[in-house]
Amino acid sequence: MAFRSEILIKLDKKGRVLLPAAFRDELPADDRGAFVLYHSPNLAGVVNGNSRAGFDAMLDRLFFDAAPRYPGSTQIDLLGHSMGGNAVMLYAGLRPQRIRRLVNLEGFGMPATQPSQSPARIVKWLDELKAPVELRDYASLDDVAARLRKTNPLLPPHRAAWLAQHWSRRKADGRFEILGDAAHKRGTPTLYQRDEVLETWKRITAPLLWVEGDRTDTSRWWGTRYTKAEFHERLGVVSQVEKHVLSPAGHMLHHDQPEALAQRLEAFLS
Repeated sequence: MAFRSEILIKLDKKGRVLLPAAFRDELPADDRGAFVLYHSPNLAGVVNGNSRAGFDAMLDRLFFDAAPRYPGSTQIDLLGHSMGGNAVMLYAGLRPQRIRRLVNLEGFGMPATQPSQSPARIVKWLDELKAPVELRDYASLDDVAARLRKTNPLLPPHRAAWLAQHWSRRKADGRFEILGDAAHKRGTPTLYQRDEVLETWKRITAPLLWVEGDRTDTSRWWGTRYTKAEFHERLGVVSQVEKHVLSPAGHMLHHDQPEALAQRLEAFLS
């Protein structure tokens, strides 16, 4: 089960970020109806909560200079979680003039790589393309909620039940499929270029809010190849950083401590 990344852009007149479905219960009631563009790499985008917009189209708007025109503001507040956190950090370095405030939730980046790793990485990716991939489906929404809680034991049952309705849909046969892209079960042919990423981070001019969960164990992903200590050393190249640790919280900290996160976002974005 993935669902590890969100990129969020609020388009209201105050220029503050608004959170989509997975975050929306943590918002004041008067903020919940604002226009939202949302992405998880395993989900299509959600606009106004009821229509879908592709991630590629969103990246086109952001990265390729189709200058976004947001009501009442020439800059935006940008928040990303996990893979989305990595993406917004890169964007904020590439287009620093467009960002007023930047938020990265658990977007740690990746271990450094060596050019010698490239041939085997490409071969592995090519071999993976030959095999079909699919996501498991579930008999009921209760089963979807149970799978969410298995992935994240800190997720309360009532919130898992609510999220299950947004992260799955009923198929013609009555079973529920995850609104995800099975292609994310495959790897990629490219290597993470740490030095190039850090040069991009150095260009970030917006204040950055970094938030992580106290129970996030990066060794589960990378062993000793990349530690939290190394990440925080990398983060030192960004000129203005405010850091917080939420407890108890893991990688899905916006599910584990939504109220605490909302308080920090409100203070930072005000």
